[in-house]
Amino acid sequence: MRIFWTLFRRELGTFFLSLTGYVIIAAVTLLTGLSFVVLVQNLGTSPTPMPLTEIFYRTYFFWLIVLLASPIITMRLFAAEKASGTFETLMTTPVGDLQVVVAKFAAALFFYMCAWLPLLACLYVLRYFTHQSVGMDAGTLGGMFLGIFLTGGLFLSLGCFASSLTKSQMAAAMISFVLGVSLFALGFLAEAIPTVTGWQSQVIAYFGLFQQMGDFARGVLDTRAVVFYLSATFFFLFLTLRVVESRRWK
Repeated sequence: MRIFWTLFRRELGTFFLSLTGYVIIAAVTLLTGLSFVVLVQNLGTSPTPMPLTEIFYRTYFFWLIVLLASPIITMRLFAAEKASGTFETLMTTPVGDLQVVVAKFAAALFFYMCAWLPLLACLYVLRYFTHQSVGMDAGTLGGMFLGIFLTGGLFLSLGCFASSLTKSQMAAAMISFVLGVSLFALGFLAEAIPTVTGWQSQVIAYFGLFQQMGDFARGVLDTRAVVFYLSATFFFLFLTLRVVESRRWK
């Protein structure tokens, strides 16, 4: 466990001690603020029974942040170290491959969640000026951040896998982006296919990201969505571990 925390702090330091990390946080904050400006302009003075968190999830700003931030956060995790030669030095130290993969992923996920903290400020500002507490109860906020956490974990695991495949950070970012867009497209496909009893449609329904995120934003916890996100995340982390271990076969 001590080795894990050492690796975790090392990776986290590369985010918070570099300009890139603060640029990512600033970009996420900007897009989040713009999304709420658009929401306020569209809603005007009309009351809405829908929680603000759910309205935010229905905008493209949320998915734009996820699709763009995840490749940028993860592109350097393995690719940069391979290009600089420090990866081989790291792997010759008495640390396990699993510890390296988990520590890098955990640091990326922690930084990703920190980048979303300004979202709370936007919600509380709206609550202050509207004098309404719709969507600000503990259950709704908990569901919102659980959705952010699970979605981020899945897309970051895609990025970890992409970064482990190449020495080029740009190539890693492009591979991660393409994988993320493909997963996003499956969400559209799940929305378009009518609900029938066929196993094909039922499988695609698991990729219904928009419906799942809507449930999280309302504070509704669907265990099927949680199992899907966790299973897919572990699957891509497993692939990442196998790629890291493949250096021993060469």
